[in-house]
Amino acid sequence: MSGSGAGPTGATRWMRDLVRTGQWHRRLLASGLLAGAMAVGLQALEPPPPPSVRVVTAARDIESGSRLSVADLAVTRLSPSSVPDGAITSIAAALSRPLVSAARRGEPLTDVRLAGAGPLASSDDNTVSVPVRIADAEAVALLRPGDVVDVLGAAPSIDGSGGTSARLLASAVRVLTVPRTDSGSGLGELAGDGALVLVTTTATTAARLAGAAVTDRLSLVLRGRRAGG
Repeated sequence: MSGSGAGPTGATRWMRDLVRTGQWHRRLLASGLLAGAMAVGLQALEPPPPPSVRVVTAARDIESGSRLSVADLAVTRLSPSSVPDGAITSIAAALSRPLVSAARRGEPLTDVRLAGAGPLASSDDNTVSVPVRIADAEAVALLRPGDVVDVLGAAPSIDGSGGTSARLLASAVRVLTVPRTDSGSGLGELAGDGALVLVTTTATTAARLAGAAVTDRLSLVLRGRRAGG
């Protein structure tokens, strides 16, 4: 008798535990669904991300006159109000371009900072960059990247009179970089040594300038100034 009575009691307990387990799982499932619904609702209430524009920036500090490589460049997203005029938006548009003035890491690059990419760009790609030491450092201090200059050479007169004769060595060449005026620039710090200027010109003119640098005292004449200079 006792054995037959224990059977229904065990079955009843098993059924009761099964029901409790099912109720617990249903509550767990309902809680999960509620949490998911709340997350979706909160996400829907979040404002969309603000608009941004892709611009090319300096990936590291870059010296003036450097030809830009992939390692020099990065792409950053800026708010439209923070994008400077003429900002470069494609790395391909900046590759191998000489930088006309030094750039700090994170600085957006613009068209007037790249030689051959601004309003003075030439359709002739057969150009080279050549450093020219100008005797008058104070005259060089008046220059800005992008200026157009003539380079003159003054050599001792061949007649032995002690005078000098000036000749035109390069006409309408574009200035890429000028010496930095802060201490430690390392270029043209002593007026007696003149100052180096990096210009872009043809290979033939560059060879003429290099030859004249040995015998002539070089000077320049400002012919034109880039917009905004």
